[in-house]
This record gives sequence, structure tokens and C-alpha cells, in this order.
Amino acid sequence: YSKNRIAPATMKLLLALAGEADVVGWRRRMVAGEPINESEGRAALHMALRAKKGDGVGGKDSLARALRERARLKRFVDDVHMGKRKGTTGKPFRTAVAIGIGGSYLGPAMAVEALHPHRRAEFEVRFAANVDGAVIRRALSGLDPETTLVVVASKTFTTEETMANARAARQWLAGALGDREALTHVAAVTADAGAADRFGAACDNTFLVWDWVGGRFSLTSAMGLPLALAVGADNFEALLSGARDMDRHFLSAPLAKNMPVVLALVDIWNASFLGFRARAVVPYDEGLAKLPAFLRQLEMESNGKPQGRGSAPVVFGEPGTNAQHAFFQALHQGPDVIPCDFIAASESPITTGDHHRRLLANMLAQAEALMRGRPATDKARAFPGNRPSNVILLDRLDPFSLGQLVALYEHKTFIEGVVWGVNPFDQWGVELGKELATAILPALKGKTGKARHDSSTAGLIRRLRTKKKKNR
Repeated sequence: YSKNRIAPATMKLLLALAGEADVVGWRRRMVAGEPINESEGRAALHMALRAKKGDGVGGKDSLARALRERARLKRFVDDVHMGKRKGTTGKPFRTAVAIGIGGSYLGPAMAVEALHPHRRAEFEVRFAANVDGAVIRRALSGLDPETTLVVVASKTFTTEETMANARAARQWLAGALGDREALTHVAAVTADAGAADRFGAACDNTFLVWDWVGGRFSLTSAMGLPLALAVGADNFEALLSGARDMDRHFLSAPLAKNMPVVLALVDIWNASFLGFRARAVVPYDEGLAKLPAFLRQLEMESNGKPQGRGSAPVVFGEPGTNAQHAFFQALHQGPDVIPCDFIAASESPITTGDHHRRLLANMLAQAEALMRGRPATDKARAFPGNRPSNVILLDRLDPFSLGQLVALYEHKTFIEGVVWGVNPFDQWGVELGKELATAILPALKGKTGKARHDSSTAGLIRRLRTKKKKNR
């Protein structure tokens, strides 16, 4: 983080701020399983998902549940890959369509892409999240229902987008296999086993998460089932080991040498003290293409709240070097200072020419250029410099290091919530839109109800209904 506007005295003051916010105490409360998600009265025990006996994370009950589901998930994935668990016609599964949204989609989809070199060649995983009908249609296109497994991931099994896509997938299966036979092809990840059962997922195809697992912190839970199917149970376990390794560092390292704490304090300094209200995430590894979207949800949905002393900046990004030809003009010369997280792997399994060296050279050059700038008499060619960035280097992008990276940002997000005084584990901001959508849907279908809308919304509803009638 040496390319930030931070002197040694700054870091001492930031560490003092962490002390005043009782970061150590809040960390202790989280580990103990206390209900630090105060608005919902829940614990936040995502570290228990990858813990081992003796780690001291949460109570015995939470760890026992996590270990039991990990063992069940491993057996299920191994059985699918070995052909022991087959479809209703006796053919082995060759594809999984993972249906979810938000935390049940962004993490697994990001990780499946990141670990593409570790995928099982004979097994394909596809995702469907958006309720746009084109998404589920594309996910199912060209697949054989006899060899397709549908994984429905929803804590409540009531999420509107997920259930709409799940019903479409089940109908697709039933059309080819029959209603009862289709159920063999449905797996579920949920906190409500009863709801999954009513939908049609068999008990031995249903994997549990609990109310102490937040959606954006759930990749290392059974929500990672699509990832395990894509790369194998052993690679999924390696990801859990990497996350546990970062957990242990987070719990034991002094705050001044604690990666999640330092990363959080740097972000707080930039966002709350210097007023830089956006941050770019630019991974110089194509495998991490979906990481900015994953971090956008993790940080902005966790800490984008009004009740504290600060809140999350806007997070955006895409892989370098594409990003250099997309938005780096604004990073270098725009009026707003936008700090940047650069992420890269020191080694690459791709040996084509000197591509990886070129990639790393571009990353280092961009970080240096943002910091140093360049004076010029011609204003159009002048670079102000002094623009902050962090550089995060992995040894290589593999399951273990990806687990470390995910846990690093999970803990960073938690620390920021503590210092800002916000609860990073609830998300009430998404509820109002859901409620209004439920009221608007009947109106779009032509039904009259008690809901009353503003004149703008009512006018748009009339316009859309008229268009629908004309297109019938």
C-alpha cells in the first residue's frame, strides 16, 4: 500500500482509530458466535464454514453442522463425478445449471471462472441469475435433460428471481422426463429444507446453510456446490483451506501487520478522510474477470448504509489490460481521484510467449504512472499523479490462493463496518424494491389491486400494458 497518500504517522492514527472502534473486541465477538448482526439478531460465523476442530470459531454446534454438510457435499460431488449418482434414466450427469442470485450466484460464478484451469473436462457448470427469460433459456440451450442436474440456491427458497428460473428449469426437465422423474435432477442449497422439499428437491439432494451465514459471505458454504461440481471436491477443499489460512492470519496477526485490517484502514482513509468515493478493482488475470462484481456486492451491499460514520465507496472494475482501454483515462487525468486495487499472480500456467510478463509489466506501469504522473506544458498531456493504489500479489491463481483472496476481502469488509459503525451483515436496502415489484406485477398483468403508484410509475404501467396488448 506504499503508493497511497499515507505516512507512518497516518497509519499510527488509523490504528488508533481501529482501537477506538474496538476492532479486536468485535472480532472476538464474531468468533464467539455472538449476534453481531444486531438488526436481525444473528451471528456471523462464515469462518466456521472452513474451520477445523480446535480452531475455536463459534460453538460446537455450528462447527459440527458445517463439518457435516461439508462431508455430505463431498460425497455428493464425488458420487456425481464417479457416476454413482445418475439421472432418472441411468445416464451420468454431465452438466449442472446453477440457479441463484446475489450471494448465491456471484461468488460461485466468480470462482468457477477463476479456477477454469482446474475444471473437470467432462463436467460443465452453467449459471442463471437474472429473471430475464433469455438467461434461463440460454443456460438450458443445447443441454440434454437426461444428463443435466439443476442446482437451486436460495436461503429462503422465496427469492423471486431464483424461483422463477427454478420453475422454468423444472418445467424443462419435466417436459422431457416426466414430473416425478424430474425431481431426481434437482438439488437445493437452502436454510429452509421444508421449502426445498415442497419445491421437489429430495432430502439427500438438499444441502443446508444457516441464518449465521450471510449470502455475500457464503461461497465457502454449501453455496459453493456449483464450484465443487466444476473443479472437484478436493479443489473445493483446497479453497476452504486457503480461506482458513487467511482466517488464522486475521485472528492472530498484530493489527499493524494484519492484511485485512490494513487494507480496510487504507480504504477508510481514502474514502472517509480524503473523500475519494469510488475505488477501481483491476485484476491482471483474466480468470478474475468476475472478481470486481463479486467485491462490488460484498462491499457495497454490506457497508453501503446511512447509519454510521462512513460508508462503502462505489466499487467497479474489469480485468487489465482491457481496463486500460476502457476507464483508465479517468483514473489518470479525470477530476475525481479514484484509488485502485491491482491484483495479479506472480506465476501463470499459461506459457504462451511472454504474455504473462507483458501483463505484469502493464500492471506495474499503471500503478507507477498513477503515483508519479508526468508534468507537461501541454495540459492535455499532463498527468497530475499522486493517485493511490494497492498491489496484491498471489503466488499463483489456484484454489488455495483464491480462498485466501476471498477471505481477505470478507474480513476487510467486516473491519470497515466496525470502524464506520454499520452492520455489514444485513441488507434492508434491497427490500423496498422487492415489495414494490410484487405490487406492480399484477398491474402489468391487467389486474386491479389496492396498490397506488405515483403518476410516473402509473403512466409507465399503462404504456407497457398497451404495448403487450398490441403484441399479442
